[in-house]
Amino acid sequence: MKHNRAIRARQKLIDGLPVTAELLRGSLLERVIRHKSGCPKCARGEGHSVSVLTVSYPGGGNRQLSVRRERVAEVRQWLDNYRRLKEAIEAICELNHELLWPERKSGRKRRD
Repeated sequence: MKHNRAIRARQKLIDGLPVTAELLRGSLLERVIRHKSGCPKCARGEGHSVSVLTVSYPGGGNRQLSVRRERVAEVRQWLDNYRRLKEAIEAICELNHELLWPERKSGRKRRD
């Protein structure tokens, strides 16, 4: 019975996986940049709001990409798809761990 529940739960997770082509790993940051001179907005201390996708790599490498305003919603969705996929993979792995062990009959203890 426990195995059947685990299989159903696993299938439900699989059915809810996001489209795998629309994935991004990283974080979307909102920053304010200020020009050194010649910009009235920056001279007033307001600056310009920009969105930056930052991605960390093993070994301490980091990449930052500017994201156009019209693509911010898309980038957020792709980041969310990645997070949801990663969480689903972890949950599927836990269910598969359960499925590795044979079902025990109730009332019987396992002998070592």
